[in-house]
Amino acid sequence: MTRRILMALAMAIAALWLPAAASATPEGYTRYFIGDRAAPTPAKREPGLLLAGGGDWDMNAFRWFVAKAGHGHIVVLRASQAGQAGEEFMNSIGGVASVETFVFDDRKAAYDPRVLSALEKADGVFIAGGDQSRYVRFWQATPLSTLIDKLARDRPIGGTSAGLAIMGWHGYAAFGDGITSPEALENPVALGVTNYSDFLHLPRMERIFTDSHFMIRERMGRLIAFIAKERKAGARNIVGLGVDEDASIVVEGDGTARLMAPAGTYGWLVEPAGLPRRAKLGQPLDYAPVRITGIGPHSRFDLATLKVTNPAFVGTASVMDGKLSGVPVPPVSRPEPKTP
Repeated sequence: MTRRILMALAMAIAALWLPAAASATPEGYTRYFIGDRAAPTPAKREPGLLLAGGGDWDMNAFRWFVAKAGHGHIVVLRASQAGQAGEEFMNSIGGVASVETFVFDDRKAAYDPRVLSALEKADGVFIAGGDQSRYVRFWQATPLSTLIDKLARDRPIGGTSAGLAIMGWHGYAAFGDGITSPEALENPVALGVTNYSDFLHLPRMERIFTDSHFMIRERMGRLIAFIAKERKAGARNIVGLGVDEDASIVVEGDGTARLMAPAGTYGWLVEPAGLPRRAKLGQPLDYAPVRITGIGPHSRFDLATLKVTNPAFVGTASVMDGKLSGVPVPPVSRPEPKTP
C-alpha cells in the first residue's frame, strides 16, 4: 500500500476524530484586514523561511520576515481564533503595508478563488499557530498548498507553532488527542503517531521533520520516534529540526540559516543513525546512536548540507526499551517546562 493511500486513510480517520468547526461559515473562512491595500510595496521581496517555535514572537526574526516581504502586503493563514496575528504584524512588528487574515473552518476555502487571489498578490505568507491537524485536514492536496509551494520561490513563507509543524516535507499531523514523548517512545509505529508527508514542499526542507515548543514541552523523545516511523516506512534520510518556544530560525534564499532567540532557547538538529534497531507495533523503541546538535545564536546552519557551523552544543543520545537518555544539556539553562 503506497504512502499516498495510507495518508488518505489517515485523513479519513481524522475526519471522524475532529469535531466540526464551532461556527462554520458559508464560504469556509472568515476574513480580516488591516492596512492600506492600495499602497505600493516599498522594497524588493526575496525568498526565505521563518521557522518560529511558538510562544512569544522574536521581534528581530519577524522584522527580518517583513523585510524579506519588501515591507509590503502579508497574508496570514490560520484555522482558529481571529485576526490577532494581523494586528501584531501591523502594530507590534510594523513596517508593513497591509495584513489580510483568512481563518479557515472548511476545506472548501482552500479552493476559493478569492483566497487564492489574495495569496497570489501577497508579498509574504505567514501560517499562524493553532491545531496543525486542521491545516492538514483543510489544506493538504489542494490548490492552496500548491500555491504556497509556488510562492516560496520568490517571497518569504513563515510559520509558528502549528504553522512551523507543517513546514517540513514531513511532520506530525496531531490527529486525535495528540501524543507525548513517553507515549511515542513506547509504541512508535502506533496509529496514534499520525505523521504526514507530501503536504507542503518548501525549498530545502525535503529532509526536514519539524517540531515546535520543543524542549519546554519535552518533545525530543517523540521527535526521535517520529523519525523512526518515517525511516521505517522508507524515508531513510530525514532528520528532525526542533525549535524552542520563543525562538526562530530564519532561512535565507540560499538555504543558510541562523537562530534569533532569547538566551536559553535553541534549534535542535536531531540525526539518528540508520534505521531503528526496533520499531514494531506494540513494542517500545530502540534507536541508537542519535546525534543532537544545538543551533545557537552564534551558529550557522545550512539546510542544503545539514551542517551546523559553531554549534552551541553537540551530544549523542540513545533510546533503549523506550527510554531516552544522553540528551545534551545546553550551556545556558533551559526554562522550566510549562504545563501542556
